[in-house]
Amino acid sequence: MIPASGLNTYALMGSLILVVALTLFVLYKMKRLKQVGSEAQTLRESLDEMDEQAKLIVRTDMELNKTQEELDKKVAGLYALQRFSRAVSTTLEESQIFSRIETGFLEDLGFEKALVFLLKDNLGLRNCLNIGYSDEGLATVQAFFEANKELYLKLIREEKSISTVSGSPVGKDQISRVLKANAFVISPVTPREGAKGLLIVGTENSDTVITEGDEELIIILASQLAQALENARLFEKTWGAQQELERKVEERTRELKNVLEEVRVISKRKTDFISSVSHELRTPLTSIKGYAAILLAGKLGDIPKEVKERLEKINLHSDELAHMVNDLLDISRIESGRVAMKKETLDLGEITEKTVDLLSVQAKEKHIELSYSIDALARSVLADRNQIERVFINLIGNALKFTPQAGKITIQSRSAQNMAQVDITDNGCGIPLEAQEAIFEEFYRVDNAINQEVKGTGLGLALVKHIVEAHGGKIWVQSRAGKGSTFSFTLPLA
Repeated sequence: MIPASGLNTYALMGSLILVVALTLFVLYKMKRLKQVGSEAQTLRESLDEMDEQAKLIVRTDMELNKTQEELDKKVAGLYALQRFSRAVSTTLEESQIFSRIETGFLEDLGFEKALVFLLKDNLGLRNCLNIGYSDEGLATVQAFFEANKELYLKLIREEKSISTVSGSPVGKDQISRVLKANAFVISPVTPREGAKGLLIVGTENSDTVITEGDEELIIILASQLAQALENARLFEKTWGAQQELERKVEERTRELKNVLEEVRVISKRKTDFISSVSHELRTPLTSIKGYAAILLAGKLGDIPKEVKERLEKINLHSDELAHMVNDLLDISRIESGRVAMKKETLDLGEITEKTVDLLSVQAKEKHIELSYSIDALARSVLADRNQIERVFINLIGNALKFTPQAGKITIQSRSAQNMAQVDITDNGCGIPLEAQEAIFEEFYRVDNAINQEVKGTGLGLALVKHIVEAHGGKIWVQSRAGKGSTFSFTLPLA
């Protein structure tokens, strides 16, 4: 048996152990409660942070939605501007420009009302576009702006816009009441040509908020409208100038036609007159020359030496006059088309050689070197032999007359654009520039010392020009006074 004192000791020890265990349990619970409190605090902080993040996400989503809406609105506005630009740029009539501005353009830009006023000569306003306003409303708006003339004149002059965003000199509320619009934009229309004016757009929708971007779109629209108006006015101006030019051209054409007809009639009369007079002159010339020849031949008896000398002069001058009459007749015949060119294949080398041989005596008398060179590619031509020989004789004869002693004359031919070109060059006195066109006219002679000594009628070059042109060629001269001359003419190759 265990004594009673031993039992008390065991009981005391059990109690101590129980107290210690309870103390440890309480301490554990307190530590656990502290950990739970810390975790709860961390959880509360996390929840607060998540709440802030959720609020931020909501705000960001709202801002993104707002940005997306604004972006969609701007894209729609840009598409509307593109359609507007295409619509107004495909016409060049002012009235059609305004008729092509549709309500759909405005709705895509966030507006349903629009007005366009252009300045009149007295600086009043002329309505050109009305969308969304009654006649009474239009009259009210027009009366308001005409009463505030300085307002719109300043806008046009300074090219500035006003809106519910940017404000206005007379106040937003007053303009809003007049326009019956919750939001509005007024932008100047300023083409460089023609009348300037205002573009006014507005909306009654209280939910519509106008931004600076919306105002910029309306400014762009006003600029496109101004460009379309400018194009239409420039076209109208150009068209008017073209019509006036065509009218003047037609008028001048009629005048020229009449003048040319008069010239043709006068030229025909001149040709007929020369032909008639030449024919009339030939009869007495023939008689004079015949009687002079009879007297010179002594058929009517011997004549004194002095009389014979004078008869020889009569005979000589009769020949010169007959030559001039024949040239006049030939010119008049060619001009009137009464001379038919008997064209055949000719050898320029043969004609040149024959002419040089014919005129060689004159060349030797003045010790002039006369040479020629005919290109094989420009040798065969299609022409009238007799007439072309006259051309060579006249041109080379002229060169001999105006080339000084011991001078030089060359004749050359070459091919030029399916034509044979003949160049006759001398180192004579030359021709002044101002006389080079006139020398091919009838009876024209250059006023110089040599011409005063050398006899001539002034018909040779005129005859040559008519003959060459009758063959389908042309003739010209290149010369400098004191430096010689080159006469060139063309003939068709055979």
